[in-house]
Amino acid sequence: MRYVRFTRGGKVGYGALSGKTVRLLDRSFLQNARLTGEKVRLSEVRLLAPVVPRTVMAIGLNYADHAKESNMPIPEEPFLFLKTPGCIIGPGDPIRLVVPEHRNDYEAELVVVIRKRAHAVPAEKAHEFILGYTCGNDVSDRDYQKSDSQWTRSKGCDTYGPIGPVVTDEIDPHNVRIQTRLNGVVKQDSHTSQMIFPVQRLIEHVTRYVTLVPGDVVFTGTPPGIGPMKAGDTVEVEIEGIGVLKNPVANA
Repeated sequence: MRYVRFTRGGKVGYGALSGKTVRLLDRSFLQNARLTGEKVRLSEVRLLAPVVPRTVMAIGLNYADHAKESNMPIPEEPFLFLKTPGCIIGPGDPIRLVVPEHRNDYEAELVVVIRKRAHAVPAEKAHEFILGYTCGNDVSDRDYQKSDSQWTRSKGCDTYGPIGPVVTDEIDPHNVRIQTRLNGVVKQDSHTSQMIFPVQRLIEHVTRYVTLVPGDVVFTGTPPGIGPMKAGDTVEVEIEGIGVLKNPVANA
């Protein structure tokens, strides 16, 4: 399935996307939803961030080439950090740069969406707790990342976590192409097979320390090719089998 969350007529709704048609659900897809039989055109709705997470976990340096370009050692275990729930925005929402004169980078990432309460999940059972996958952009203020002893301010600002456009369970998370385009120019172009730690290992590691609940998300790390963006730019994250997450960039 390809799940969407949207607004139509001022109300939030949920659906399953088939081509350009949204088949409506009677409730959130996180709550054993059923199809109502009603259909609307995709053009009739405005897509939102597909989930509203309580917890936004993220993984740093999960591609060896990215660790190298960042002049940091390849981690021996997944490197965890938190983004704030308030950083989450959806397709078409502007990324608002808090300090425009700083270097503010895009980071394309595959994002895992949690289906049910997950605590101390062994890797071999991780798939039971995953609803699906979406695109993400781990927006990062490099000046704050370098000056601070932790990454909350550099990566947790409002709007610094776009996700969308859909959540899908129809992909192999370790066998899809991932790209970033800045104003139509390809800047990141890699493949999730290059991740150091696979999704199952990440879920095992995260849930050892943090209990995740339905709708929570885990950003799985970015490939090489990160770079700066500024107000007036448009950044697109595309992951094969999921779609394109497109956001304009503006100043706060």
